[in-house]
Amino acid sequence: MGLTIGVDIGGTKIAAGVVDEEGTILETSKVPTPDTPEAVIDAIADAVRQASAEYQVEAVGIGAPGYVDDKRATVLFTPNLSWRHEPLKDKVEQRIDLPVVIENDANAAAWGEYKFGVGTGHEDVVCITIGTGLGGGTIIGGRLHRGRYGVASEFGHIRMVPDGLLCGCGNQGCWEQYASGRALLRYAQQRATATPERAETLLSLGDGTTEGIQGRHISEAARRGDPVAVDSFRELARWAGAGLADLASLFDPGAFIVGGGVSDEGELVLDPIRKSYRRWLVGSRWRPHAEVLAAQLGNKAGLVGVADLARQG
Repeated sequence: MGLTIGVDIGGTKIAAGVVDEEGTILETSKVPTPDTPEAVIDAIADAVRQASAEYQVEAVGIGAPGYVDDKRATVLFTPNLSWRHEPLKDKVEQRIDLPVVIENDANAAAWGEYKFGVGTGHEDVVCITIGTGLGGGTIIGGRLHRGRYGVASEFGHIRMVPDGLLCGCGNQGCWEQYASGRALLRYAQQRATATPERAETLLSLGDGTTEGIQGRHISEAARRGDPVAVDSFRELARWAGAGLADLASLFDPGAFIVGGGVSDEGELVLDPIRKSYRRWLVGSRWRPHAEVLAAQLGNKAGLVGVADLARQG
C-alpha cells in the first residue's frame, strides 16, 4: 500500500497528514476541534479531504484519545469527547469512502517512534508519554500489544499509591497523579508556597504568586537553576523511574521511550528518570538495564504511527 493519512484528534485542533511508507509527512491540514461529538466526526472528514486533495490516498488511520475496541472500529470510551461505544470507523468511512482504522492515540505514538523514530532497531519497546496526563504503548516482538479487548498499556492508571491522590478516572493513587505535567505543577506550587525564598526565579517568571506558576515557567526556571523548579522535576522523575522499573518486571523491554511535553526538557528530566529506574529495578546490580531514550518525533509520532497502522489494515 502506498500513501495513507494519519489523523490526530487534539483538544483544540484536528490534524490530518498524508504519510508515505518511509514515515514522511507530505501534506497536512488542520481544522478546529468542534464542541459536539458528531461535529468532531464531520471535522475529521473535512481534514482528510483537505489533506488528500492532491494525493491518491488508500486508507486512513485515526488516533483517538480513549479506549478502542479489539477490532479497531469503535471508541469504547473517551472522557473529553463524550464518546461511549462510538462506531467511529463506520461513521467516518461513510463520509470519505476510504478504509479507516481506529487506534488509541498513545499506541499510535508508540508505534510511530518504534517504526520511524528512536525505537528503530529494537524489537521490544515500552513507550510512555508524560504530558498533562500519562499514557503509553507497548511493542513486543515487533508487534503492537493491544491486549484481548484492545485497551492494553493504559499505564497512567496503574495504582502506584493505595488510597493516594484522587484521579480523574475515579480511582486513587494512579501513576499519572505523580508523574505528569499536572503533578509537576503541583510539586512546584507546593514547594514555592512552603519555601518561597528558594523559588525566586520561578515566581518572577509568573505574576509573583504560586497560583500564577505555569508549566513553561517551571521549565525555564529549572534551566536557570532555580532550586524549587529543579526539585520538582526530580520528584516527577523519581515517580516516573519507579514506574518504569515496575514495567521492566512485566515486559523486560530493550528500551523505554519517554515522550510527551515533559520529555522536551531532555537530560534535565531523563537523567534523574534513569537513576530512579535503576534504583527501583529489582535485581538491578545483576541484570541488563533497558535504555531510557527521549522520543524523537515529537507531536508527529501519533499521526505518523496511525497512518502506518492504517497501511497494515
